[in-house]
Amino acid sequence: MTKDPKGRDAKTIKDDLRTGTPYWLKTPNVTVQSGRMTERDHFDAIIVGAGISGALVAEALTRQGSKVLILDRRAPVRGSSPASTAMIQHEIDIPMIHHIRDMGTTKANAVWRRSAKAVQDLVDLVDDLGLDCQMQAKQALYLTGNILGSRAMQDEAAARKAAGIAAEYLNAPALRDRFGLDRTGAIVSDASASANPAQMTAGLLKVAQSRGAVILSDTEVTDMAELPSGVALATADGQALTADHVVFCTGYEFLPAMQSATHQITSTWALASEPGLAHPDWLDDFLVWEAAEPYLYYRTTPDGRIIVGGEDEDSPDRNDDPALLDEKARAICDKLRDLAGIDIGKPAYVWSAAFGNTTDGLPIIDRVPRHDRVFAVMGFGGNGITFSVIASQVIAAAIAGKPDPDAKLFAFR
Repeated sequence: MTKDPKGRDAKTIKDDLRTGTPYWLKTPNVTVQSGRMTERDHFDAIIVGAGISGALVAEALTRQGSKVLILDRRAPVRGSSPASTAMIQHEIDIPMIHHIRDMGTTKANAVWRRSAKAVQDLVDLVDDLGLDCQMQAKQALYLTGNILGSRAMQDEAAARKAAGIAAEYLNAPALRDRFGLDRTGAIVSDASASANPAQMTAGLLKVAQSRGAVILSDTEVTDMAELPSGVALATADGQALTADHVVFCTGYEFLPAMQSATHQITSTWALASEPGLAHPDWLDDFLVWEAAEPYLYYRTTPDGRIIVGGEDEDSPDRNDDPALLDEKARAICDKLRDLAGIDIGKPAYVWSAAFGNTTDGLPIIDRVPRHDRVFAVMGFGGNGITFSVIASQVIAAAIAGKPDPDAKLFAFR
């Protein structure tokens, strides 16, 4: 049995995941019924983690007819997923021109096209399932910053268009005229969206339940063994469970076996304004972020709130400090006011969270080393929901014995 960094016996690293109160947890329809025990002891697949990644994997597997069990040491939808700002982007944290430089044009194009497809796949899935989660297709406005200046941003737009991904470059005068923002340039793109992440996660879990999935909360996995015929899990409350396959969708609380020099933990902060805050009309149709480190990102909700985040730090535990909430909120509000002229005043909600990211900006979606039947998904960075869609597709295909053609792009590194 492995030890987590705090010395406790655990199969996954533990963390509080978030500090403060995310706005989404105060919205309706974010609770999912769950149990503590199950009479069935064998399943086609066991998913560890009842957040957005686990929910999407559960939906994909139950759609294939699999008998699925979902486990979480918390209640469903009470981990890190409600801390998301749910800016669902095809744009990846690492610019495309940097991906082309580091991995070549063919792989970079494949990664970005798959990301754009994932956003549309999610919008279509939510519509097909009839989920009420404030899903809205949106455009994105990507502003120059200390990572990409105007010339590099022009190259970025050209690279995306060459890959078949829509991208319109705006110079400084065009940006000021159209959006009233003062930067040296920007890219306008399609293939983005926003949603209420807690409602979406809850809705997907309920769909999986309607297809026979079982959800157990307050259930911690304490040991795991892969057998020739499947995988056996032991829980802290004495249950012995087996499945043909196991998928760990535990985000930052990843399996120690998945530790890698290419994977880091980052702390981030976000806030929500009161509803009906004054803002430009065009913002309701856009997600806005900047090519900077740390970057600012913001959007609206249907009731006129501003959701804004940033001030990321490369630390796994800075988000644990409640004293930082006010300091970071002031910094974020100041940046938003300086950039966009939007004055939030006193935020209605402020929260912080940890998330995993990778040096190349791509997720890890793969079998756990030295295991054939155990998968892990992690390292989703600022594209958590988009990459969760890809993970659900890659994992479902692998379990069905029909490997995804892009799977190698997201292999464990």
